[in-house]
Amino acid sequence: VIGAALALSLAPAGPAYAAAAVAAINPADTAWVLISTALVLFMTIPGLSAFYAGIVKRKNMLSVLMQCFSLTCVMTILWYAVGYSLCFSSAGNAVIGGLDKAFLAGITRTSVWATIPEALWALYQMTFAIITPALMVGSFVERMKFSSVIWYCTLWMFAVYFPACH
Repeated sequence: VIGAALALSLAPAGPAYAAAAVAAINPADTAWVLISTALVLFMTIPGLSAFYAGIVKRKNMLSVLMQCFSLTCVMTILWYAVGYSLCFSSAGNAVIGGLDKAFLAGITRTSVWATIPEALWALYQMTFAIITPALMVGSFVERMKFSSVIWYCTLWMFAVYFPACH
């Protein structure tokens, strides 16, 4: 009881303490999320790409590698253009967010999401936006043209992923 009372008396009180606690970046959390981001990205390229290339006929191996790589590029651009905003914006409605954070508007070097920089949070979430449609590539092999895969995955992101993530 005495230890709890001492701890409460030594802790700063008031809104200034609450604001400082919210805006503090934890280096350990930041390092962990950065490592996790790299691991998820490596699951797509080269991991998923090499896995799918190993289970298809030799003539389709390059196509699968390019589908995974191209989806990584397209989904990255799509995520930073509108995806992050549609998923994590406070504007919008119950189904999908608004465009107030399109092209990462309002995210600065000092923006914080929980205990990590918000830019890192956007990067971490982007890796899942990349790997999710890339997982579908395995079912498209030898069944769809390259451009059809890219278009289907792009439309799927808007119809399914962004609303589900929001």
